[in-house]
Parts: sequence; C-alpha cells; structure tokens
Amino acid sequence: MAQIPVIAIFDVGKTNKKLFLFDENYKIVFERTARFTETHDEDGDPCENLDSLRLSVFDSLREIFKHKEFDLKAVNFSTYGASFVYVDEDGMPLTPLYNYLKPYPPELGRQFYQTYGDEARFARETASPVLGNLNSGLQVYRLKYQQPEVFKKLKYALHLPQYMSYLLSGQMVTDLTSIGCHTALWDFAANDYHKWVKDEAILPKMAPLKPADSVLPSVFPGTTFCVGVGLHDSSAALIPYLVSFNMPFVLISTGTWSISLNPFNQTPLTADELKNDCLNYLQYKGSPVKASRLFTGYEYEQQVKRIADHFSRDVIIYRTINYDAAIAAKLNLRNNALTNSKQDGELQKSVFQQRNLNDFADDIEAYHQLMIDIVNQQSISTNYVLQGCKVQRIFVDGGFSKNSVFMHLLALAYPQLEVYAASMAQATAVGTALAIHSCWNSKTLPHDLIELKYYSGVQNEVA
Repeated sequence: MAQIPVIAIFDVGKTNKKLFLFDENYKIVFERTARFTETHDEDGDPCENLDSLRLSVFDSLREIFKHKEFDLKAVNFSTYGASFVYVDEDGMPLTPLYNYLKPYPPELGRQFYQTYGDEARFARETASPVLGNLNSGLQVYRLKYQQPEVFKKLKYALHLPQYMSYLLSGQMVTDLTSIGCHTALWDFAANDYHKWVKDEAILPKMAPLKPADSVLPSVFPGTTFCVGVGLHDSSAALIPYLVSFNMPFVLISTGTWSISLNPFNQTPLTADELKNDCLNYLQYKGSPVKASRLFTGYEYEQQVKRIADHFSRDVIIYRTINYDAAIAAKLNLRNNALTNSKQDGELQKSVFQQRNLNDFADDIEAYHQLMIDIVNQQSISTNYVLQGCKVQRIFVDGGFSKNSVFMHLLALAYPQLEVYAASMAQATAVGTALAIHSCWNSKTLPHDLIELKYYSGVQNEVA
C-alpha cells in the first residue's frame, strides 16, 4: 500500500502542546495533545519546562516513524512569541525559558528608555507598545545587565520556534515573524534591527535572518525530511486567509486575546494607537500587519461566571445562547452612559463589570448586555486597524466566531462591511504547513480551507 505524504506540525501554546500530521489536502490524519508541568526559574517564577518540550519533539518523531502508512516529508513549528532560548556554542540552553509575564525590573526599564529615547518615540519606531518582558528584546538587555557571565557565554538568543527548528536541523536562524512581534528589536521604517541592538552589542547574539518560508535539511539520523524554520503563532494563523483571499480583509482572531489583524494596512503606528495596545507584526512574506489587541476572552469568562452565579444558572448554557434582536434593541435604547465612557488607554477596562446585575430582568438580558459591551469595545479596537485602509470584509475566527450574539452584534456595528464567521480546523497549524507548502506538497495550494458563514448588519435590526 502506498504511503501517505505528510507534514508534521508542532503547535506549541502556553497550555497545550499539539502535534498534527497533515496530508497533501491539509486534512489531519494524526494528532496528539500534551500538557507539561511548569517548572520554576531561579527567582521562583513559573516557566516552561524546556527539557520536556525538547524530549517531546524526539519522542513524537519516533512515534511518527512507527506509523508505516505515513511518509514524513517535512516538519515545521509554531509557538507563542516573546520567548527566547539562550544557547551556548554547543546549542545547549544556558538559562530557563523565562516567562514573558515575569515582572520586568523597573530600574532596568528606566535605564533603557533614558539611554534610547522617550517611550512614545521608541515604541513608534519599533511598532512595539511598552510591555516589559513581552518586548522580548528587553529580555536580552536584561540578561546582559543582570547575568553578564551568562551573556558572555551566549552564542545566540533564539526565539522558541527557531530553537525547536534547531533541534532537528542543527542550524541556528532567526525568523522575521518572531522578530517583528512587539519585540522592540526591529526598526520598521529602516526595515532592519533598531540601532540600540547594535549599540548594546546584542546584534552578534542574533542568529542569521532567514525567510519564514525557508527549509533546512534534517540532521535526524536516517531521514530525508526537510525542516521549516518555525513561525510565531499569530502570524501563522493569518497565512490560510492570505492564501485564500485576495480582497482586502481584517481578521479578528479570538481566544484569550482578541487580535484584529489587517495585512493590507501599511500606515505607520501613531502615538494614540500604541497607547491603545496597537502594534505591527511582520507576516511570513516580510510585510507589516497592523494589529490591535483586547484581553476579551478572559474578560468574557469572568463576567459570564458572574452572571451565572447571580442568576443561579449553569455557566454551560451560555455556550449556545441565540441572538435575540428584541432584547438587543431594548438594551440599546436605554441610556447607557457607561458605554461611551471610554478614555484613552482604557481599552482593556471592562464596562460590564461596573454594571449592577439587578438591573436586568433575567440572565439572558444580562448576557446580551455583556455582549453589547464587548462588541462596543471590540469596535473601538478594530477601528484602529481599519483607519486609512479600505477593507471589504471582516473575518472572525476562534471562540467568538461560534457565538451567535457576538456575530450578529458585530455585523450591526459594521453594516458597510461583509462580516463572516470563519471556521477552519487548527488555523495556526495549517498556516505553519502552508508556509513551506512547495517543499513537501506535490499539489497546488488549496482554496477551500476556510468555511464562511455570513452575518448581515441589516436583517437583524428590529423596528
């Protein structure tokens, strides 16, 4: 029986570590999910267990090779961003994999910005809001000043996807999707590393740049598969949409964060946009993607639990609430002064958490108000990436794409645009496979990857 040509994708999230095998039609033919127990760094802060992650790559490959029905053509990696593995000359990690949520030393932050200019100007140049350790370049700066002996031994600072790629290719490289993700390393106007990276002698610690669609030969004994250089997960999730649609669009990718991505908006970030958590990514072909972020998924979970507790309901019922236009119209007619109270820099603050649940007739009414408040907040955030660029469609993927109330309200907020719920299995993993399509797949690029459901901003209104 002929073997099935496949690509293996390691999709590494903060919580779940997934392995997928895709055939040439991008159908999943094998999958496995693992969770690793966190470990702690030298300060007692929780961090990723790098040993478990490394061993899981080799264990997974051995398992794939046991499945004789598969012909492994390629392997690629996508992981969360803002995470460096510091390796020595022999490629061995020198430190734990520090968590990007680890507090950044205030005195070191002050030292950095006093040396390299005011925060607003620097943030504009690097398209990176001031985010402490989430600006991964400042993690290397921190290593230099807090652990100078380790910094001396440092061969390269590898973002996590590239470290995982190195495990199979033996080559240390840097990829633009990781560098161009609020790292404070990249000067977007100059299209090069920012001057401070050279001034601090950090540039030699950055591995050579490779395009995100590059492949390298495997050093795994007795194999011929090629190895991708790895991608930042947000950039990978955008690839199926770039492959499938030519018409300008915005993608709202929803989960713990709701991230609005506009790959067709090339306008420079303004101070106001940066203050309101907008940033630029670099997509896998190297051009900028304007993005804005909201911590909506987390907020949604907290407030749904509050509604359920108040009305003595099971929180599970809110997974399948249908949109009620009459309730939405009634709530919109109320004088909700809170709705319009947003101040600069307050995008992340919840309006709904200030509301008195006794004001609502029942939990369904309260739930609709929660979603109205979330969509109002979402509109403010998404409008930042819509400005200065004509877009015809909004796609929503992730958790809120399955939420009838959210989708109907979003369509009402954008009656001039086509609003779609987009569904595809494992967009990040598929995008990671698509990035190196030509090296492993004998078929043409598919154009039926994404299933769309249209929501009208007109038909849902109530007179």
